[in-house]
Amino acid sequence: MADTTYGSCCVDEVAASHINANCVIHYGHTCLSPTSTLPALFIFGKAPISASNCAENLSNYASTSDKPIVVLFGLEYAHAMQDIKDALVMESSRSEVSTSRLQIYFADVMCSVMNPSENFEISNGLSGLNGGLTANHGSGNAMGTQYSIGGLSWNLPESPTNILHDYLLYWVGADNAAFANVVLTFSGCEIVRYDAAENRIVTDVSAQRRILKRRYYLVEKAKDANIIGILVGTLGVAGYLHMIHQMKDLITRAGKKAYTLVMGRPNPAKLANFPECDVFVYVSCAQTTLLDSKEFLAPIITPFEAMLAFNRGSQWTGAYVMEFQDLMTSFPAEQRDQLEEARFSFLLGGYVEDFDQEEASKENGDGTLALVKATEKALHVLDNDPQSVTKVTAKSGGEYFAARSFHGLEIRNSSLPEPFIIGRAGKASGYNDEKSKQESL
Repeated sequence: MADTTYGSCCVDEVAASHINANCVIHYGHTCLSPTSTLPALFIFGKAPISASNCAENLSNYASTSDKPIVVLFGLEYAHAMQDIKDALVMESSRSEVSTSRLQIYFADVMCSVMNPSENFEISNGLSGLNGGLTANHGSGNAMGTQYSIGGLSWNLPESPTNILHDYLLYWVGADNAAFANVVLTFSGCEIVRYDAAENRIVTDVSAQRRILKRRYYLVEKAKDANIIGILVGTLGVAGYLHMIHQMKDLITRAGKKAYTLVMGRPNPAKLANFPECDVFVYVSCAQTTLLDSKEFLAPIITPFEAMLAFNRGSQWTGAYVMEFQDLMTSFPAEQRDQLEEARFSFLLGGYVEDFDQEEASKENGDGTLALVKATEKALHVLDNDPQSVTKVTAKSGGEYFAARSFHGLEIRNSSLPEPFIIGRAGKASGYNDEKSKQESL
């Protein structure tokens, strides 16, 4: 059973709780995000693939590449990995190249049974939060350095100069959200994709890499936002409530106003009902958190991008984190310095001084100053001097609607009822009053 309200890759724990279920069996595509209340059994399915053709393309590409290869795959092709390994051994024997010389490492599925836990540990002992198996960092052990992403884990030999960026990633599967997760997370690696449907290798992943440029623009746009909407994109992934509270604290410390919205799967029509929000933060699983916000009135960013936008001093190093569970430890809460300097806004073209709500609430203890400060809560227009400082103040939803020129239908406060007017009667081709006029003519 999948969570069709938000994403079919997540376990629908809410619907299962309505029937007092003790376990959930999830069929088909999944992101393997940790559950919060119920254990889950995953049936990945078996997508068709030519193991011999895949092994042949892998062997040919590995023989021409000077990098070791890590084979990643969509979970729907997990059933064929052993066949691909056997076919690769046969292909290497025909080409007289040993598999050890090719240096090919295969990822493994982390688990097919998942138990809920407070620390988000998965049933086989591999942790998605506290065990160090994040998508961007490896954990050292006796077997080497261990990595994981999207329900896959793999070990690489331990070496001071041996880092993942020195490897080539060979993805077996379709161009979907799981592949985009790999491309964005390991953007520093060379990546190729084997298309199982067309039995060919695709080396052009520029479309996925261009997403990073768009995301960087959204981060800069979020820095100038006043009102932030936090979109709840899941009700079953472990730790989502903690991340929502962490986003609220982050936005408040940045001097901005936050509203939490629960509306199911977002679409432009739903979010258009909240025009006061300058940007939305989408708290969801790794495979549904990226939304193309070109059709939306306001941009939609991920929790990782919110960390970059609302944490002073944070800079984008090129690394990208999709799993919000990894952000809970890698981005701890910081104390805001009250004497921070004005920041430079690329969109406004000048320096901007953010408004501190906590400091203002202490200064505005009496009602007179509070009223004066409330009237000044607006975005000052930047003059022609590029060195001038624009003071950005946080508005609330009430202030936004109070400043609108249209407030709806006029309601007159009168005790007497308004007289009604009789409209036209008849068909549109000829109303009754129109027929009388024609007869008089």
